Amino acid sequence: MNKSLNIVAIVDQPNLLESLVEKLASRRYDIGYSKETVPQNWQAIETSSTETYVSGTLSFSGVMSNDDAFVNIPFITSMLFTCIKGKEDSYRLLWSSSLS
Repeated sequence: MNKSLNIVAIVDQPNLLESLVEKLASRRYDIGYSKETVPQNWQAIETSSTETYVSGTLSFSGVMSNDDAFVNIPFITSMLFTCIKGKEDSYRLLWSSSLS
């Protein structure tokens, strides 16, 4: 008997979270890394990271004998977000990692 387990994380207000993280990661000053000389076809970037809390719901399906049964668990967790910025760009979200 093969059983599958489906796990889905739904983040509360993802667009607001992305905007908040990009603003938090933006530096008020440019330290100049994005203007460094690099080999042709490369682009120097600046990085900036911020830690913030994220809330949402974890949904599990297929955990009981009835495959249509769902288990929903709300969560709040600390996340580390990293943004990058090119020479003429503004900061944009690149990756994130849970700290729990």
